[in-house]
Amino acid sequence: MRKTIGIAVAAAALLVACGSDDNDATTTEAPTTEAPMTTEAPMDTEAPAEEPGDIVAIASGSEDFSTLVAAVSAAGLVETLQGEGPFTVFAPTNAAFEALPAGLVDKLLLPENKDLLVQILTYHVVSGAVMAADVVAGDVPSVEGSNIAVTTNDGGVQVNGANVTTADLVASNGVIHVIDAVILPPGVDVSAL
Repeated sequence: MRKTIGIAVAAAALLVACGSDDNDATTTEAPTTEAPMTTEAPMDTEAPAEEPGDIVAIASGSEDFSTLVAAVSAAGLVETLQGEGPFTVFAPTNAAFEALPAGLVDKLLLPENKDLLVQILTYHVVSGAVMAADVVAGDVPSVEGSNIAVTTNDGGVQVNGANVTTADLVASNGVIHVIDAVILPPGVDVSAL
C-alpha cells in the first residue's frame, strides 16, 4: 500500500509540473558530469612578458643617458649596439660626462673627432653579456682592443676606477652596467682637443 501511495504522489507531482500553465521562462536543467566540448584552445589569461629592448633602446629610454645616446649616434655606433651581440656596456651617466673638462663633450661630438669618440665609446664595451654576480677581477679586453681593469670589493664593482652604480640592466642583446665616470683607453689624451 505504501508503495502504491508513493507512486501516486510521484505521478501527481509529475503531472503538476508538466501541466503547469505558468509561462515562467525559467527552467532548470539536471547537472551534467561531462565538460562541454570545445574546439578552441584555452586562452592564456596572463599577458606575455615584454621582451627587453636592445642596448640602445634601453639607453634611449632613460634621461640619465641622453649624452651617451648622442655620443653613440655621433660615432655611428647605433646599428652596432642594436646588433645581435651580446655586449656588456659600462654606460656613463650624464653626470659622468659633465665631470669631464668643460667643452670636451661638445668637441668629441664634432665630425672631425669621430674616430676618437668611437675609440672612447668602444672602450666601454666588452664582448659577451656579463652579469655583476659573474664579474671576476682582472683585465678584460674591450671591443676597442685595450684592457679594462675590473676590480671587486665589498660587493661592488669598479672598472678603471669608475664605480658601477647600477648593475644588470638586461637588454635583448646584452647587459648594461651604469658607471659614474667616463673611462679613457690607455694612451688617449683628450687635453689636446
